[in-house]
Amino acid sequence: MRLMSLILMLILPGAALAQDWSLLKEPGTVAVMRHALAPGVGDPANFDLEDCSSQRVLDERGREQARQIGAAMRAAGVTFDAVWTSQWCRCTETAELLGMGAPEEFPALNSHFAGQGDPEGQAAEVMARIAEMPAEARVLLVTHQVNVSELTGTGTTSGEIIVARRTGAGLEVVGRIAVAP
Repeated sequence: MRLMSLILMLILPGAALAQDWSLLKEPGTVAVMRHALAPGVGDPANFDLEDCSSQRVLDERGREQARQIGAAMRAAGVTFDAVWTSQWCRCTETAELLGMGAPEEFPALNSHFAGQGDPEGQAAEVMARIAEMPAEARVLLVTHQVNVSELTGTGTTSGEIIVARRTGAGLEVVGRIAVAP
C-alpha cells in the first residue's frame, strides 16, 4: 500500500500520501462525494436546472481535482457498480470527469440548500435505493455538502469522499478521502 501511495504522489501532484483508497474497494462500500471545487456558495437567483450558465459550476481547479480523484481511484483499482449524481451541473461534471462509469442522474441527490427540496425525504429515497442494491455492491454518490451531511452526519470539503458502510440505521462513516484541488 505504501508503494501505491508513493506512486500516486509522484504521478498525481494533489494526492496525499495518507490516502487509503483501499477503503473504497471493500464490498458494500457507499462513497458519498461532494462535487469538486465550484467557487462560491449556493446558486444565483436565476438558477435553472436545465441551464449550466445559470448555476455555480466547477472552475478549472475543480475540473483538475475531479480528474485527479478519478485517476487515483483507477490507479488503486477502485471500481463502482453504480455512479449516481445530483442533476446540478457541478455534480454531473464531477461525476463525468471522475471516469468511474456512466453517471446516472438521481434527483434525490439534488441540493436541499437554503430551503430547497426535502432533506429527510431525499435521504430516505437515497437510502431506499441503496438498499435495493446487492449487499456487496459498491456505489458512488456525487452530491452537495448539505446532502452529504444529511446522509452521513458529517461535513465535507469540495471533492472529499466520505466512505461509509450500510447499517440497519443508515450509513456508518468508516473513512474520509480528500485530494486538494
